[in-house]
Amino acid sequence: MFSVVVQTDIFKHDDEVNQLLENSHNVGASSSFVGYVRGHDHTKNLKALFLEHYGGLTEREIMRIIDIAKERWAITGCRVVHRVGEILVGEPIVLVATTSSHREAAFHATEFIMDYLKADAPFWKKEVFVDSTDHWVEAKSSDQDRKQRWHE
Repeated sequence: MFSVVVQTDIFKHDDEVNQLLENSHNVGASSSFVGYVRGHDHTKNLKALFLEHYGGLTEREIMRIIDIAKERWAITGCRVVHRVGEILVGEPIVLVATTSSHREAAFHATEFIMDYLKADAPFWKKEVFVDSTDHWVEAKSSDQDRKQRWHE
């Protein structure tokens, strides 16, 4: 099973991974990553993130990233769940889970998909601070650097 879900609702890691495992075959390994909203990344404390996306395009772009990973590693399944809307500090924002026959493929594919997702997926992120100020976040060069390392 290869799937991408963009949603406002909070997700549970175990439920998502179990859904992936139930629909994958010849699984010898799984790997997953969950990203959470940090409470501080600046001098001011963060209250929440607000994410927007372009429906349909975002899912297609993430599936394109998964397809690239499938060409590089023998993964048997992948599930990506990404939240949009208001996401409070401490809540999960993204899950990338992969399955394969062997651990190396699962580890590498999970990291690769996450690196590409951060660099290429069309999300727009606004940080909302506890003092009620906010600002839109610009793309980070470090995200492009992490993506680029897969080409070396």
